Amino acid sequence: MDYDIEIRFLRLKQHLEITFGAGMDVQAMLFLIGVNELGKGHQNYSKQEKTELFHIAICTLLEPYGYYEFEGRDEDGWPHFKLCKQLPPLEHKEQQFLLKEAMLEYFTANEYYREEE
Repeated sequence: MDYDIEIRFLRLKQHLEITFGAGMDVQAMLFLIGVNELGKGHQNYSKQEKTELFHIAICTLLEPYGYYEFEGRDEDGWPHFKLCKQLPPLEHKEQQFLLKEAMLEYFTANEYYREEE
């Protein structure tokens, strides 16, 4: 376990909770990223749309690692990705670590969060 990533992730979580309220966990952050990437703001999404928002977030986060490639948007403005390579089998903790690391990169690269030196 990389404690540096965990500490950095907790700082990101605290930063986001200032704006979005308590309870920001990996799932909430995935939803937030999906909504951000969709670009339509927060609204009442159906259960199916929420599932698609999680998919958008995961594809967006894993694109820099070469797992997905952005293909474009459909007529409703929803982004679509193609799978470039399969993720290796990961245990739950390894999946969480990869997502946390990717989220740190996402929020930093998009200038939504700046880590203190």
